[in-house]
Amino acid sequence: MADDQQGPEATRRRALMLGAAGASAIVSIRPALAQTSASITNCEIPVPDAGRAGSYIAADGSLVPAGTPGAFPPPSAPFKAEDVRRALAGGNLPGADYDSSRAYTNYIRRLQSGTSGFTCFASLQMPRG
Repeated sequence: MADDQQGPEATRRRALMLGAAGASAIVSIRPALAQTSASITNCEIPVPDAGRAGSYIAADGSLVPAGTPGAFPPPSAPFKAEDVRRALAGGNLPGADYDSSRAYTNYIRRLQSGTSGFTCFASLQMPRG
C-alpha cells in the first residue's frame, strides 16, 4: 500500500512524530538562547582596543595622543557588558567619574565592525526576548 493510501492511524502517527521533533527543537534552542544571553552579559569592551593602547580618550570619544589636555587616560581594565549597559542608560562606568564615563561611552558608541569590543557592544543593542 502506498503512503498516501494509509489510514488515519498512519497519518496521526506521522503528525505525532513531527510534533515530537518540533518540540525537541524548541527545547534545544531555549538553552542556546540562554547561553547566548549569559555570554553577552559576560563579554568585555576594552577602551581603547589593544591596537591603540596608550591613546587617551577625548570627551567626544575620539582617540588622541597620551597627555592631551582635557582627554582621559584609558581605564585599567576592559568594561563588562552590564556596566556598559548601565552607563549607556545614564550611569557611570566603574572607577570613572561623570566626565570620563561620558568620554568612554562616547568611544564605545563609535566602535566599528572589526574593532575589539564591537560585537559585545552590538549585542547590547539587540532586544532580548
